[in-house]
Formats: sequence, C-alpha cells, structure tokens
Amino acid sequence: MWFKRSTEVTVGLFLLAGILAMLMLALRVSGLTEFTHSKGYDLTASFDNIGGLRVNAPVTLAGVKIGSVQSIHLNSESFKADVTMDINPKDNNLPADSSASILTAGLLGSNYIGLTPGFDDSVLKNGGRIEETHSALILENLIGQLLFSLKNDDEKSEEKPNATNS
Repeated sequence: MWFKRSTEVTVGLFLLAGILAMLMLALRVSGLTEFTHSKGYDLTASFDNIGGLRVNAPVTLAGVKIGSVQSIHLNSESFKADVTMDINPKDNNLPADSSASILTAGLLGSNYIGLTPGFDDSVLKNGGRIEETHSALILENLIGQLLFSLKNDDEKSEEKPNATNS
C-alpha cells in the first residue's frame, strides 16, 4: 500500500516538473519574458513606418541581440513612431552617428531593429537619440508599386504607334 502511494506521488511530481519545464520553454522561445533581464540604458529613434514592430522585439548589432524594444508611441507633433529601446549595459559604446533600421526576419517573419554603428568618437548615452533611421519595408506597398509600374509600362506600349503600318 505504501509503495503504491509513493509511486503515485513520484509520478505526479515528475509530471508537474515536466509541465513547468514546458511552460518555461514556451515563454522563453516566444520572447514574452526574459529571465536574465538586467536594466540597461535607453535609446530612442523615430520612424516613418514601423510595420509590424512590437514591444519586446529584438534589437541587434551585427546579428547579435543587444537589447529589445521597450515601448512604441506615436509622436503627435511629427506623426512618426517613437521607439524606445533598452540596450544591454555591457553594449554601451555605440557611436553617436549609428543608424537604426527596421528589418524582417525572413520573407514573412517578425520585425526587429538592426543597428549599424557609425564612425563618431562620441558614444550614445542613456536617453540618447538615434537620428538616422530606415523604416520598415512593407511587402504590400512593394507589390502595389510593382503592379502600378507594370500597368504604366503596358499603357505606354499601347500608346506607341505601330511602325510597320506606315
């Protein structure tokens, strides 16, 4: 009787540990939480169009994650999106003339911010602003521009007189 009871408790604890491990793995992979988050320093940048950029999206430098998007707000004066990034404290030597681009992970992946360092000797400090930004490329806009361009090319070819009929 005692042996059967201890086996049930052991199996129950093992099952509970497995469920907790799966939950932690799911949260870690989804990027919803970061267990080793240490408050770094804040940088801001303004973008004309952020596409599908979300809070907690990665901020990378040379493909290495150095921070995450902390907040996104619409600037009511410039009508641009102000993005605040939390950069790891150990990566505190970004040149002041660095640029920020909104990139896409794969063809239809999620958006993230890629930083490109500049050549200035001074560095960005806490509360600094990245002046040079490149907005997200919106796939729907690119397809629309392509279709518009093709339509204009077809109209121009129809307007040309046929040289063989003269």
